[in-house]
Amino acid sequence: MGKNYVTPERYKSLKEELKELKSEKRKEIAERIQEAKELGDLSENAAYQEAKESQEALESRILELELFLKDASIIRHSPKNNGKVNIGSRIEVQNVDKPNIKKVFTMVGFQEANPLEGRISNESPLGHAFLGRKKGETVLVKTPQGEVKYKILDIS
Repeated sequence: MGKNYVTPERYKSLKEELKELKSEKRKEIAERIQEAKELGDLSENAAYQEAKESQEALESRILELELFLKDASIIRHSPKNNGKVNIGSRIEVQNVDKPNIKKVFTMVGFQEANPLEGRISNESPLGHAFLGRKKGETVLVKTPQGEVKYKILDIS
């Protein structure tokens, strides 16, 4: 399994979410289960069934977060990127076939990807095509709409 790349801010928010789930949310669900048990017959107790389903979803999310954070690698962007696109790099590119179209992307891990905000995953076809490339290089990217050539104008 590969590394899970995250910004320091995202790492902190995931740690906080995990802490809240393990303490407050577990306690809330345990109280709901206890209250439902006090209502009697558990086989036909909708409140009990719903609370148990919530508990299952909670424990699943806790496990997911623990596994993700175990393999997390915090992106420490350095201005010394050796002139190459790395995770954490901010790149400005230009569509070669449509020179008036320029875009700015930030390379992030898949957890933080949001193409509409210009945050592209290192695992996406677009992000993968840019990794390791240098300023001035032309990159061919296969997209659902067809192939697009981008020229890397700047890396920071």
